[in-house]
Amino acid sequence: MKGLARLIFPLILVLICEVNGQRRKPGRKRATPPPFEPVEPTELPPPLPPGPPSVFPDCPRECFCPPDFPSAIYCDSRNLRKVPIFPPRAHYIYLQNNFIDELPEESFKNATELRWINLDNNRIAKVNKKVLDRLESLMFLYMEKNHLREVPNNLPPNLEQLRLSRNRISKIPGGVFNNLNHLILLDLHHNELNDGNFNKNTFKGLKNLMQLNLAHNRLHKMPPSVPNAIHQLFLDENQIEDIPNNYFKDFPNLAFIRLNYNKLSDKGLPKNSFNLTNLLVLHLAYNNLTNIPYINSRLEHLYLNNNSIEKINGTQICPNSMVAFHDPSSDFENVPRLRYLRLDGNHLKPPIPLDLMMCFRLLQSVVF
Repeated sequence: MKGLARLIFPLILVLICEVNGQRRKPGRKRATPPPFEPVEPTELPPPLPPGPPSVFPDCPRECFCPPDFPSAIYCDSRNLRKVPIFPPRAHYIYLQNNFIDELPEESFKNATELRWINLDNNRIAKVNKKVLDRLESLMFLYMEKNHLREVPNNLPPNLEQLRLSRNRISKIPGGVFNNLNHLILLDLHHNELNDGNFNKNTFKGLKNLMQLNLAHNRLHKMPPSVPNAIHQLFLDENQIEDIPNNYFKDFPNLAFIRLNYNKLSDKGLPKNSFNLTNLLVLHLAYNNLTNIPYINSRLEHLYLNNNSIEKINGTQICPNSMVAFHDPSSDFENVPRLRYLRLDGNHLKPPIPLDLMMCFRLLQSVVF
């Protein structure tokens, strides 16, 4: 046995050397691993895995075309850097949550019947005018959270909603809204607009505008010549100190005003600033008010929290004091309609004044 082991052992060593020689051939270096490529920081979800083949042969391979919704194309949240080419049947396109930085004319040359496009949360800094010229049927344009520095020119004339919030817009080109007679909603909140961006002609053409959002900009004054068809006006998070006398007198439909987080004081509010027939909701929180402003009897929600109010005279602020105080059994149709009142964060101490409760007998909640 010992002699057999002496013969086998050298043979095993030879075989091991040959195997090692095959694994590591002399003169050849090991392959260098590719350099580490850092992942681009993003809040976006990872790309979606490819799905089954679409029933539509013209569906872009990067997107999803639902068989039961042939006019819609979903390309959102796919980490796209480029816009695919869309077919003529596309009426609704979803491109939000990607890395797109431009809109090529080629991508939309066939999609001339497009009505809705969502481009939120991309990197678009400028819009090709030739692209917008083709999209005459476009009604909804969403471009929130991009890198725009000015309102795009040549906007389609049939637009009904234009959402441009959370960009870097500091310029509104002259006449950019002149042909938008159908626009109902204009959202420019959280940009870099100042008083110099607005003049008497800025909103010219917006005859049917119902909602205007200019919150979180750099305004020190109320914007001039706001369309008088307006229903909702948002001006929170600016630095507005006063409201011109009779500023709201030509707004017959105005029902909702937000002026939270500004620098309004009693001096900057003419007595009848908010005595508006159709006003239902008024936000004046986080300002410098020391008194409750006079309101119309139809107002239903009033937010005055976090001001500097020290006392309340219910008789003085009551919009219909003759009915409220002298005839407690009067028809509720004639008493003030205020239902919600917020006064916390001021210099007030309980209890709630009786004359306040006698005036606003429909109050359902008072935060004091």
